[in-house]
Amino acid sequence: MATPPKAEMPPALLAELSAWAQQYAHDAGAGLRDALATADSEKLSLQADLDEAQAARDHAQSMAAERDEEIQRLTAELRNARQIATDALVGKAKDQLAIDGKDAQLVDLRQQLERNVTATAAESDARLQAQMDLIGATTERDNLMGELKDLQTKLDTSRTERSALRAELEALRSRK
Repeated sequence: MATPPKAEMPPALLAELSAWAQQYAHDAGAGLRDALATADSEKLSLQADLDEAQAARDHAQSMAAERDEEIQRLTAELRNARQIATDALVGKAKDQLAIDGKDAQLVDLRQQLERNVTATAAESDARLQAQMDLIGATTERDNLMGELKDLQTKLDTSRTERSALRAELEALRSRK
């Protein structure tokens, strides 16, 4: 009885088949590699944006803290100046009343005191306006914090997409 021929593939055919399989795997993974490179590039860009937003937020917080300290210092100075002015005007009024004892002078001093109080109130209003302007800086800081959160969300989304792409790439590699 004759021996049946062995079912072996010629080495040249095996080499060609192997080369074809490698080229096919390489071509099939090209899109994923490109997508992964794009995701990495976007991640770096988002990280740079995040770093920039954090630096801007830190700067805004620093400026707000400095301005807050200045507001507190100016408020204390204003209180001191008001007290000194009031004490001086009251002292002056008492001295003039004690010396002259005239009602007309008392009325005049009272009017002066009211004018000074009005002027002091106007100055106080101006300082209050400056404080309100500083509150605007705090609002800007809050806006920057919102932008920072948006950028962090985008970065997390990019990371999730990159992980999915890596998982697909690993699945393709495991099929080889």
